[in-house]
Amino acid sequence: MSMTPSAHVDTFTRDHLPPADTWPALEFTLPELHYPERLNAAAVLIDNAVETYGPDRPALRTPDGTVWSYGQLQLHSNQVAQVLAEDLGVEPGNRVLLRGPNNPWLVAAWLGVLKAGAVVVTTMPMLRSSEVATLIQLTKPVVAISDHRFVDELATAAGEDVAVLSYGGPDDGDLTARCEGKSGVFTAVDTSADDVALLGPTSGTTGVPKVTMHFHRDVLANADTFARHILQPTADDVFAGSPPLAFTFGLGGLVIFPLRFGASSLLTEKAGPVELAEHASADGATILFTAPTAYRAILKEKRGDLLRGLRVAVSAGEHLSKETWEAVREATGLKLVNGIGATELLHVFISAAGDDIRPGTTGKAVPGFRATILDQDGNELGPGHSGRLAVIGPTGCRYLDDARQANYVVNGWNVTGDTFSMDEDGYFTYQARSDNMIVSSGYNIGAPEVETAIDQHPDVVENAVIGRPDPERGSIVCAFIVLREGVIGDAAKRKEIQDFVKQTIAPYKYPRDVRFVTELPRNPSGKLQHFKLRDGLLKESATGEAETQELTPAGQSQA
Repeated sequence: MSMTPSAHVDTFTRDHLPPADTWPALEFTLPELHYPERLNAAAVLIDNAVETYGPDRPALRTPDGTVWSYGQLQLHSNQVAQVLAEDLGVEPGNRVLLRGPNNPWLVAAWLGVLKAGAVVVTTMPMLRSSEVATLIQLTKPVVAISDHRFVDELATAAGEDVAVLSYGGPDDGDLTARCEGKSGVFTAVDTSADDVALLGPTSGTTGVPKVTMHFHRDVLANADTFARHILQPTADDVFAGSPPLAFTFGLGGLVIFPLRFGASSLLTEKAGPVELAEHASADGATILFTAPTAYRAILKEKRGDLLRGLRVAVSAGEHLSKETWEAVREATGLKLVNGIGATELLHVFISAAGDDIRPGTTGKAVPGFRATILDQDGNELGPGHSGRLAVIGPTGCRYLDDARQANYVVNGWNVTGDTFSMDEDGYFTYQARSDNMIVSSGYNIGAPEVETAIDQHPDVVENAVIGRPDPERGSIVCAFIVLREGVIGDAAKRKEIQDFVKQTIAPYKYPRDVRFVTELPRNPSGKLQHFKLRDGLLKESATGEAETQELTPAGQSQA
C-alpha cells in the first residue's frame, strides 16, 4: 500500500505500522472523505474554524463559568506547540503523552501536539503508574504532559527518559506559565494525511494493552461520517458528555465534532450522571454523549426533566436495551441515538437517528461505512443469522507492532469482537461480546488484566474473571478466587482484595463481585473454562438465587 511522503523526522510510528497486507480495506465513498495529501488535523479543526466562524465564537466551556473562545483556543494551542518545539526540542513524529481530566488545557495540549507535527498518546488520569509505564514502554514518548494533580504517578512511570511537564499548577516551569511567554504565532507542521496523529491505547483481552494508530485524515473522517450524517450539528450546538478525552468516544464527541462544525463543548472534569445532566441543562447543552447506565441513573432519580433541552442524546459504550430506550422516550420525549464504535475505528460506525431509529436495534451502517455478519470461518452470513460483526470504512484497525492485528482484521474486514444479527433492512441487533472484554458502565475492561492484578495479592492462589450481567451497568466485573490454604474468604478479605486491585490498576476495573471458591473449572488438559463460570451466572440469573455480596467502600465512586 503506497503512502505519501511523511513530514515526520522521527519515523517510529510509520516504522511500526503493521504490514500493509494485514491492514483492513479502506473505503472513501463520500465526497467529504477525499482529503488533500497534506493535512494537519489540528490546523483544520482550530485554524479553519477561526477563519470560518471568527475568533470570538465560544469553543470550550466549564461548569465554573470559564469560556474559551475559538481565538483563545487557537492562541493556547499555538503556545503549546511553541513550548514543545522551541523549549523541549520536540520534532515531528515524536510522541507526546497526555494525562488529565476533561478541561480546556488538555484540549489545547492535544491540538498543540498535532500542530507541532508530533503524535498524541492519550491516557486516562486514573491509570496507575504500572499501567502508564507499560504504555510508555510501548509508545516511547519523549515528553509527557499532565494536569498537575495527576503528575506524581506519571513521574514515577516516566523515569529519566521522558520529560514530564505539568499544567495548571503554581510552578514557574508549568506549561501554562511557559505559554504566557510565547507569542502564540505558530505555523502547523505540514504533515501528510497518512502521517500518524494519534496513538490510542485500548484494553487488551490478553491483559496487554493494544495501541491503535490513527492518521490525520482519520481524525476528521468520523466527524464527516457519524457526526455529519447522524448528529447533523450546527455552529449553535453545545456538546456535553461523560467520556474522558482519552477515550476516542469522548475525544470525538467533545473535541473533534464540535470544532469541526464551529460548535462549543462543555467540559466536566468529574460528574455523576445527575450532576452531568444538571451541568448540561444549566449551560444549554443540545447534544449529550453518555452511556445507557447514566441515562438509567438520571431516570432513577426522577430527573429526566434535565434532558428535555437536548436536541440529540447519544447512547454508546455499552448495549442500549429497548426498555431503557423506551423509558427515556417516555420521560423526556428524546429518541436516544444508539451506536456502536471501537477505538480501532475511532468512533461510531453503526447508528440511526430520528425516524430511522428502530428501538432494540443498534442501527444501520453509518454513511461512509458498510457492515456485515461473519461466521467463525470469515464467511459472510445473510440476514437473520447471528455472528461476528465486521465493518469496513474510511478508518480501520492498525495496531502498533502487535500480532493481534491478525485477529482483528479478517479478509479486509474489521472484526470488533461483538456478536450481532442483521435483518433484511440492514439493521443490526446486539447479542453479546464474543471475547474476553467486559463492558461496564461504558468502560471496556479486559478480564485478563484484572486476573493479573488479583494474582499479585499474596493470599490468592488463582482466579478467573468474567462479566456478570447487571441491570444498572450492563455488566460488572466478577472474580472467582481460590485462596491459599488457611486463609478465610470473608467480607474483610473480599474488601482487602478489592482495595488491592484498585491500587494496582485503574480503580474502575476492580471486581465488584468477588466469590471465593475451592477450585476453578478446567478441561482435561488443564485449560481454565471461563464459559462454565458464565453458564453458572446465567443459571443463577434465571433462578434468582444469587449469592453474591458486593461491597462498595464509603466514598468510592461507582462510575
